[in-house]
Amino acid sequence: MSLPTSPPRRRWLLSASWLVMASGTAHAQGYPSRPIRLIVGFAPGGAVDIIARAVGQQLSASLGQSVVVENRPGAGTNIAMRALIDSAPDGHTLMLTANSIAANPSLYQPAPFDPARDVTPISLVGRVPVVIAIGSAAAGMDSLARLITASKATPRSVSYGSPGNGSTPHLALELFARAAGIELTHVPYKGGSPAINDVLAGHVQAVAVNALEVQPHVRAGRLRVLAVLSPTRSPIFPEVPTIAESGFAGFEASVWYGFIGPAGLPAPVVTALHAAIQRALAAPEVRDRLVQSGGEVLPGPVERLTTLIASERARYESLIRDARIKPD
Repeated sequence: MSLPTSPPRRRWLLSASWLVMASGTAHAQGYPSRPIRLIVGFAPGGAVDIIARAVGQQLSASLGQSVVVENRPGAGTNIAMRALIDSAPDGHTLMLTANSIAANPSLYQPAPFDPARDVTPISLVGRVPVVIAIGSAAAGMDSLARLITASKATPRSVSYGSPGNGSTPHLALELFARAAGIELTHVPYKGGSPAINDVLAGHVQAVAVNALEVQPHVRAGRLRVLAVLSPTRSPIFPEVPTIAESGFAGFEASVWYGFIGPAGLPAPVVTALHAAIQRALAAPEVRDRLVQSGGEVLPGPVERLTTLIASERARYESLIRDARIKPD
């Protein structure tokens, strides 16, 4: 049981609280005081890099400081994450993360980081759906229903390529296979392009990648998308049904992106950054860039990203453990 607060003590607490708030406001008012480093855990030219540069340009104009994208690929984005975690929590080092922040603590052992302890969520940015596409080797499987039927008739007879063990498309297809009650044969590659090339060559029947990667091949008539694993249809494949429309209501598997900072980022700085990111997401240039990638902008409160990371972490943890998935 706490003791009653005396009037002098109450005044002292109120004064102390005011000083903390004033200090935080001053911190936010002086932020940013130098260029912002935006870490990306992928090589230049990829979807995450493209989105980081589009949003970064808008943030630079909004915050009055340059935003410098720093590509730190390797170890499934763990190298980039370590660079973020080791940075000063002052808002001058950020990271555009993706699903790996939720998957890697279970995929890599010992866990390289704990997102609940080591990072500060700032804002969700958007998502791009994972798609299931087939090539000429998938004779008679020109719909998702027929692919499922073939897989149930002969378990593991249908093979699919992905950008690698533990990649978001790989985890998405494994989650889908469990939801559909089928067994598929996974063939990992070192990226989406070689996986697509082997589908085109007929070495595997299907491929799981993000929507943007298959777009030119679909336009050329070399690949057919059976479903997009998102709750809404893709703007670049408006004729392709969603996974829910294909009989799996409530199922979703997208590549999503969000801004994070190191642990201990002051609340006023988070507020300032979140507001600037929301303004950036409202810019036509950013929205159009995501739409051109087959995705959509997802503005919203900080809690939207915090909740997503936690729910996806639990989802991936169960899958990775039960399916004994190991990274490349």
